[in-house]
Amino acid sequence: MNKMSIKKDDTVIVLSGKDKGKKGKVLEVMPKDRKVIVEKINIVSRHTKPRREGEEGGIIKREAPIYACKVMRVCPKCNKPTRPASKLQADGKKVRVCKKCGAEI
Repeated sequence: MNKMSIKKDDTVIVLSGKDKGKKGKVLEVMPKDRKVIVEKINIVSRHTKPRREGEEGGIIKREAPIYACKVMRVCPKCNKPTRPASKLQADGKKVRVCKKCGAEI
């Protein structure tokens, strides 16, 4: 299985779908399903029943998972969408860098 280039707390931009062009922060990554949950992106209505006494039911709006291939990482320095490249540092540590400006992500 390939490793995902998107991590939790990354800022991403949506490439396709109803939320195309919107930016958001990654809340959760699901590498097994190749999906991510992005803040305020792909909002769905969930109809819930009250399970316990005193609990409220109704329509709850929440974020649904979106395929990771439909989002792209945004560089914090140049603020452009980019695929992160890997770079090996002198101490042998691997870091992600922006392909556009070369800044460490």
